[in-house]
Amino acid sequence: MEEQYYISTDKSKLQLDVIVDFLNNKSYWAQTRSKAIIEKSIANSICFGVFTQENKQVGFARVITDFAVFAWLLDVFIMEDHQGKGLGKMLMQEIMSNNCFSDIRRWGLGTDDAHGLYEKFGFTPLSNPAKMMEKINK
Repeated sequence: MEEQYYISTDKSKLQLDVIVDFLNNKSYWAQTRSKAIIEKSIANSICFGVFTQENKQVGFARVITDFAVFAWLLDVFIMEDHQGKGLGKMLMQEIMSNNCFSDIRRWGLGTDDAHGLYEKFGFTPLSNPAKMMEKINK
């Protein structure tokens, strides 16, 4: 598999149209995000692209962080026709082993359907959800 795919943090390799199409048309979490908002989110995140050897983007994830205390994992996806090949696990391994995140004590993420994948990397349900709060602007 590693011979067929690779992961890069080089934002110049990201294929914005692929990311926008997936988030708007195939995700359950980002269907209302505009292209401009997606571009802004990429510009202000550490991004990981999954690519074929022919440089076709087939996956993506991004992390927002202060590099010291907290990081939030977002927009993780592998294109449907490339799922089942271990790419999600490969992507998570690359993210979690990245040296720029070595001081992070607390990671966060939200998921409806990939708990099993994230549990392999130490993610658990919130230990005390009553302490967590959110504010959602409309």
